Amino acid sequence: MNKIIKIVLVVLGALSAILWYQLPGRDVPASEAVESGAMNFMFIITYLLLGFAVVVSLVFTLKNLFANPKSLKKTLMVIGGFIVVVLISYVLASGTDVSIEEMAGRGIETSETTIRRIGTGLNMFFLLVLIAIAAMVMGAFKNMSNK
Repeated sequence: MNKIIKIVLVVLGALSAILWYQLPGRDVPASEAVESGAMNFMFIITYLLLGFAVVVSLVFTLKNLFANPKSLKKTLMVIGGFIVVVLISYVLASGTDVSIEEMAGRGIETSETTIRRIGTGLNMFFLLVLIAIAAMVMGAFKNMSNK
């Protein structure tokens, strides 16, 4: 299996080097450079490698997660806490922070739902920052009290 992976990586490296030299030069307009077949194939290779890395990472992470029940319980608690933060953020977001008519007057089409989602994201950010600060302060006090 290891030899197969090395062979595939060498082939992909050689193919990428060939495609690199076929890329358009600096004097080619951007509109034409985007249409380059070499560039498209390089993006395809990048997406394939990224997809493979994501799948392998997820498989090994889930395998290790389900192998240890204690870590599974801790992970589920963290996910539950994150869902609670999302729900609190959504409840705190009003959706009326910005005038929809004023946004439409500026050429930005939006709705109350969109404004509420943006508010939810901002509230989540602020709550998670507060939680991170509290965790760092608690950890610092715990370390000081242990010494």
